[in-house]
Amino acid sequence: EVQLVDSGGGLAQAGGSLRLSCAASGFTVDDYAIGWFRDAPGKEREGVSCVRLSDDDTYYLDSVKGRFTISSDNAKNTMYLQMNSLKPEDTAVYYCALGAAATCASYYRNLVPTEFDYWGQGTQVTVPS
Repeated sequence: EVQLVDSGGGLAQAGGSLRLSCAASGFTVDDYAIGWFRDAPGKEREGVSCVRLSDDDTYYLDSVKGRFTISSDNAKNTMYLQMNSLKPEDTAVYYCALGAAATCASYYRNLVPTEFDYWGQGTQVTVPS
């Protein structure tokens, strides 16, 4: 059974940093992608970043480029989202998700949440204005 457990959210001041973690278990094939999505109040779920595990191809939402970095520790089956220079508009519940490799590519204009099959429980990130 695939399980994703995300953690690391919290309260951060504008300009501060947080690192989200996604501990994954129950799958052994690396033909997958891990994505990070967020739900902000009054907005549709949006894909923030993803990494294709077979070749480390990564995608970033334009508004987080240069501030967020996705990475993976394959030995620990854990993926991370390092978030720097946080802004109030980054406030959201963040979810990690697992999908087929084709769900993630650096040249995609956006990620499609419905293409990801497994989801973590979410972790709240709050950046006060």
